[in-house]
Amino acid sequence: MSLEQKIMGELKTAMLAKDEKSIRALRAIKAAIIVAKTAEGAGGEIKAEEEIKLLQKLVKQRKDSLEIFEKQNREDLALKEREEIEVIEKFLPEQLSQDALKEIIAGIIKETGASSPAEMGKIMGLANKQLAGKADGKTISTIVKELLSA
Repeated sequence: MSLEQKIMGELKTAMLAKDEKSIRALRAIKAAIIVAKTAEGAGGEIKAEEEIKLLQKLVKQRKDSLEIFEKQNREDLALKEREEIEVIEKFLPEQLSQDALKEIIAGIIKETGASSPAEMGKIMGLANKQLAGKADGKTISTIVKELLSA
């Protein structure tokens, strides 16, 4: 079942239950899917890895907004962002723990023979491919920097 079909099913359920936070988040996902499909061309389908990237982008946008709202002490808006993040993350694959990420990235560093922060780009490219959907780029970047400067 495609992401779009899952979203439509969840949206119907949320509408019947009058679950406003889920409706808001699901409509945002649906809109992003429609935009992605029209960008592909007439009736284009999006691949599973593109669906994951799309969902990660939506979560990242909300986390960025959440950070801003928290700095501005706008708890009402921050709460909405947290609720939407929670709903969107249900459709993402299970995220890896910090320890598991460190282990995988350390293996990539060992495999490439990188030893300085100057080689971060090479490692980030491999890590992002290998960990697509399992961790966000910011977390991967932080761990790569930490391991290369150690």
